[in-house]
Amino acid sequence: MPNGEKPIVKCSVSNCTYWGEKNLCQADLIMIDIDKHANQSYNAEFAGESFDTEHQDTAASSSATCCHTFKPKSS
Repeated sequence: MPNGEKPIVKCSVSNCTYWGEKNLCQADLIMIDIDKHANQSYNAEFAGESFDTEHQDTAASSSATCCHTFKPKSS
């Protein structure tokens, strides 16, 4: 991988705790799910922690997915 063992993740949600300059995500772990589970709570406070899920789903396109790693920046 061009970034060592960590993949490059681009994100334009600048009010996320893990958002970095040039839209680079700084989270240690990314949790992405299908929109069907958009309101699911995985009890994760930080992206580096484990998520309480082992399920697997399929998506037909990227528009059918959502990121559960998002955490609003503290004011």
